[in-house]
Amino acid sequence: MSLSKLAGLTSCQIADALIKLGVSSGGYIPDINRLVGKSVCGPAYTVQFVNAENRDAPKLSEHFVDTAPSGSVIVIDTPPHTKNAVWGGLMTAGALARGAVGVIISGRCRDLAEQRELGLPVFARGHSIVGQSPFTRPSAINVPLTIRHPDERVAFPPVQVAPGDWIVADEDGVVCVPKDLESKVVELAAKLEEIDQRCMEDIKTGKGIQASFLKHRGK
Repeated sequence: MSLSKLAGLTSCQIADALIKLGVSSGGYIPDINRLVGKSVCGPAYTVQFVNAENRDAPKLSEHFVDTAPSGSVIVIDTPPHTKNAVWGGLMTAGALARGAVGVIISGRCRDLAEQRELGLPVFARGHSIVGQSPFTRPSAINVPLTIRHPDERVAFPPVQVAPGDWIVADEDGVVCVPKDLESKVVELAAKLEEIDQRCMEDIKTGKGIQASFLKHRGK
């Protein structure tokens, strides 16, 4: 699997490009922050969790980590307000053995000491001391996810993550790039970065921010 040119961009640069391309959220998956490891870039392998008492949702025949493709970023969505972890040290070991490059959790993880020792990049909304059972369970893999802000009162657009969409995560946050926009994002982000560099040069020499923006950004 070839590494996307997105890997050379920051999450902020990508989000700026997506906004310009009409993606209302900028692809930003809010309030998911880096807990362990470095930056990550790869295609999404999606996992949907449900509450354990949900008897109608499908059940997996295999553990979702065992079917993670090499080079993928595992993206997990959990029910709102989940307090238990859905990811731990054993899963990180399994993911590394299968060549996954990171995990993004719209939820919580645990075993932070083991996570740091193993080194797989882990991004999550937080951490917990209790595991999946008896609270939640995985229900589906390689399905489109709709990841919403954890606080329903926040009017931030939900982010759609389809299997194979590109995920970039770094110290600033997590962004999802629809796979059909990859080349456009790379091209536009390079242009926007060039403009920002011109602004930076002017601002460092004492030119006002407003004047620099007007000169190079046109507003």
